[in-house]
Amino acid sequence: MAIRLFTGSAHPLLAQRIAEALGVPLGQALVDRFPDGEIRVRLLESVRGEDVYLIQPTCPPVNDHLMELLLLADAARRSSAGRINAVIPYFGYARQDKQTEGREPISAKLVAGLLEKVGVERVIAIDLHAPQIQGFFDIPVDHLSAVGLFARYLREKGYAENAVVVSPDAGRAEEARRLSERLGLPFAMLAKRRHGPKETSVTYVIGEVEGKRPLLIDDIVSTGGTIRRGVEALLKAGALPEAVVLATHPVLVGEARANLAHPAIREVVFTDTIPLEDRGYTVLSTAELLAQAIRRVHTNQSVSALI
Repeated sequence: MAIRLFTGSAHPLLAQRIAEALGVPLGQALVDRFPDGEIRVRLLESVRGEDVYLIQPTCPPVNDHLMELLLLADAARRSSAGRINAVIPYFGYARQDKQTEGREPISAKLVAGLLEKVGVERVIAIDLHAPQIQGFFDIPVDHLSAVGLFARYLREKGYAENAVVVSPDAGRAEEARRLSERLGLPFAMLAKRRHGPKETSVTYVIGEVEGKRPLLIDDIVSTGGTIRRGVEALLKAGALPEAVVLATHPVLVGEARANLAHPAIREVVFTDTIPLEDRGYTVLSTAELLAQAIRRVHTNQSVSALI
């Protein structure tokens, strides 16, 4: 089976970069709308018996891009594709991975079920908000990490000197620990209290940060409020006003730009899992990482070396 790559409208630039890294052409697909707003897709090339990879982060507008992905998968299945793989750099609805109050859906589980229903046989994602989402699927999930990209960049810029890696909450502690081990740095964590789905506060800092440059690593930056409050807590604990913020998925809504412009933040580093207009942030490409994962999956090699 040959590798066939297709993408919807979510992030065609990333899809093109992945295709170039793999040395294969990006397949042609039509994505448009009916007059009433319904999404219409069509694969413009034969995929019969082929290994199809649908590259589509379900980033804002999440519902539109999720529906495009489902329709692309259904089109591939009905076109007799050999194997259908969904490459979802940013997995939307991942923050709804459990019931926090009564009578709520577990939306991440619902999305997993929808993807399986339309014929997706494997998912490749980067930094799921909750690693247990892998268990929502009854198909293989290759969960990649941006930690290696961040570690390489921090070394190149010299930010790893006299620094401490900081997790903004317990949920990111494992990624922060892995980054600290790669860089040979101490590790600290912020104790965060959640007051609702959108409101949090930092109660105290766990670990020694005094006199050190904080390297905050997170998976998603939405409004940036958690980052701003975290930086302020670190400053009170004696950290240097030279914070470097690293996050995989730049959702960036609401007051994100103002919060990330805090004077104690020296640089903000994202990856390109979500399209990002130039706002003065550093953006690292995930194309090579995803291309390597696709190549290894296609040739039945281990993907764990990339994690």
